[in-house]
Amino acid sequence: MKRLLLLLLCSLALSSGCESKVVPYDYSATIECLEIPLKPQYNGGIIVNPDLRDGSLGWTPLGNAKVDFREIGNHNFVVARDRRQPYDSVSQKVYLEKGLLYTFSAWLQVSKGKAPVKAVFKKNGEYKHAGSFVAESKCWSMLKGGLTVDESGPAELYFESEDTTVEIWVDSVSLQPFTQEEWNSHQEQSIQKERKRSVRIRAVNSKGEPIPKATITIEQKKLGFPFGCEVEKNILGDKAYQNWFTQRFTVTTFANEMKWYSTENTRGKEDYTTADAMLSFFKKHGVAVRGHNIVWNDPKYQLQWLDSLSGHDFYKAVKQRIISVVSRYKGQVASWDVVNENLHFSFFENRMGPKASYNIYKMVQAVDPTSIKFMNEYNTLEEPRDSDSSPARYLQKLRELKSIQVCGNISLGIGLESHFKTPNIPYMRSALDTLGATGLPIWLTEVDVDAPPNVQAKYYEQVLREGHAHPQVKGIVTWAGYSPSGCYRMCLTDGNFKNLPTGDVVDKLVHEWGGFRRQTTGVTDSDGFFEASLFHGDYELKISHPLTNSKESHSFKFTTSD
Repeated sequence: MKRLLLLLLCSLALSSGCESKVVPYDYSATIECLEIPLKPQYNGGIIVNPDLRDGSLGWTPLGNAKVDFREIGNHNFVVARDRRQPYDSVSQKVYLEKGLLYTFSAWLQVSKGKAPVKAVFKKNGEYKHAGSFVAESKCWSMLKGGLTVDESGPAELYFESEDTTVEIWVDSVSLQPFTQEEWNSHQEQSIQKERKRSVRIRAVNSKGEPIPKATITIEQKKLGFPFGCEVEKNILGDKAYQNWFTQRFTVTTFANEMKWYSTENTRGKEDYTTADAMLSFFKKHGVAVRGHNIVWNDPKYQLQWLDSLSGHDFYKAVKQRIISVVSRYKGQVASWDVVNENLHFSFFENRMGPKASYNIYKMVQAVDPTSIKFMNEYNTLEEPRDSDSSPARYLQKLRELKSIQVCGNISLGIGLESHFKTPNIPYMRSALDTLGATGLPIWLTEVDVDAPPNVQAKYYEQVLREGHAHPQVKGIVTWAGYSPSGCYRMCLTDGNFKNLPTGDVVDKLVHEWGGFRRQTTGVTDSDGFFEASLFHGDYELKISHPLTNSKESHSFKFTTSD
């Protein structure tokens, strides 16, 4: 009997297979302040005179602002000065169409110091915020954003700053529309490049001769892209819940069980029994666990005994909490959410001073220098109007933390909770672009959608697809799967573990991404070759030939580093 040999020849990033006429999406963003701004993306898109080389063409004053068109060397820009109201600015009228997705960018400078500047589109008396950035004097900063509109019509773009003492300088403005089909094609192109590989297999006999018409079966055993769901302690002992969960997810976050208020309800009496049991269960099933969280900056969620401590005793309690939880789970959790929701709240800063979060990250780094320490924040993707947690504010905090050097440089991660209502998908993508320019790993850490039942699943799928397709997103955790007392904003399944519409979205995407032991089958060609496009993950390959009555198998794995 002849023996079949398998030759796993190569794994390559797939191209789209044919040339596309779709305008490619530009994922680039610049987070450095530059002496001269870069050229407008997409050559300005639908913006008239985007680089100001034609003077005032297309641009007019708004409000009481005086507008100058200046030139320094070979560089032209517009200046809004003598501003009395936040909206006193320079503006341009555009026509926005319902159903299109708009990506926006501009380069900004202010005349002195630093000041937040927003890009706003006024339409039918409503104000659509496309994005914001902290502009500086003496150099140019890139603002990147996006928007959609509910109905077609004229709109007016302008730039807004609460600091009316500064001049707003503007250059290299771009507004590029995409159809939904084009937007979807960007996602698919990114997935082909970032999430998949092509594998070419050759079947030969013991003499090295090719075997045509051999049957190939490739079964994906595990997703390569980390996709998970929040859990609570009710999963312990609930076999149906455990089966439902482990069939779908490769990573999890404990909703409460690692939090301080769960492990030390009485000062000095620590109890990790529940967290230990949950961690043991997930380790047994090969599910990674995110450490959530070490401390939470929201004053609503503090232990009563902690709030009563003063001065040195408060500091000692925080230090003991860090040493206790981090050393206990060191090497067992994939990462840590360190100071949860640090941009919105300041409980520990109020008690320990303005460097509190910096010092907490520093202590965590000393205890566990190899883990990734995440900021974890909401509204950075969800709400362009929330200046507290804008990408610019997030970057400011990251820069502060990056200076920590204890046991080497600190490893930081970008955690984005992603609690959406009506998703602004173009803004979401642009915010990911901006944060992705740091080169740090980005995770969507608590994805859910608070929306009417008739659109909730639709919006949820949009968010998951956008996150999975973005080249800088390295993992997604959704919030929540199931809770007998009710989920935070949405569940995926009911108490009988029958999927709700949002759960059907998860199953559809998990299957699409290679889960549920998805199989790829085919036969070798006349030269013994078989080629397939596969998502990153763990695989088992089987090959057989009816004429030789031979079978072979082979296990292999594709990762982002292949």
